[in-house]
Amino acid sequence: MESRMKNPATIVPEAMEALQALGKALFASAEAAGVPKSTLFLAYLRASQINGDSVCVELHSRNALAAGVTADRLPAVAAWRDTTRFTDAERAALALCEGMTRLSDRTDPLPDEIYDEAARHYEEQALATLIAGIAAANLWNRLNVATRQMVNGPVE
Repeated sequence: MESRMKNPATIVPEAMEALQALGKALFASAEAAGVPKSTLFLAYLRASQINGDSVCVELHSRNALAAGVTADRLPAVAAWRDTTRFTDAERAALALCEGMTRLSDRTDPLPDEIYDEAARHYEEQALATLIAGIAAANLWNRLNVATRQMVNGPVE
């Protein structure tokens, strides 16, 4: 299988600049709000798994490892509900991620109990950072999936 075209963000330089600036802003906000990078990468990994984005699955797996997630936890992300490998806060972030990513799977993809559980673990800035980060991960997934981006070597 080959990519259909380059990632649109690489073809539209202003889009890449904006997406990179968004990423930097989100990681700065996460640091300020006390959201561990590992939690962000776990959520990004889960969104990428759901969306079938192999480039981002590989990227976020590597980033999660670099952020301190142990190798035994990575495969468990796909079945996070059925394992004790995640903290309650991480589970809340993963549930939020799934609701935001699977918008058409349910009439109410993000019911109050999921949102409220996330809000219980994350203050407003932290929750806003998670929501915006998950949305950004989904945007990258859609760009990669639409153009069939492939992992052809080391992902950076």
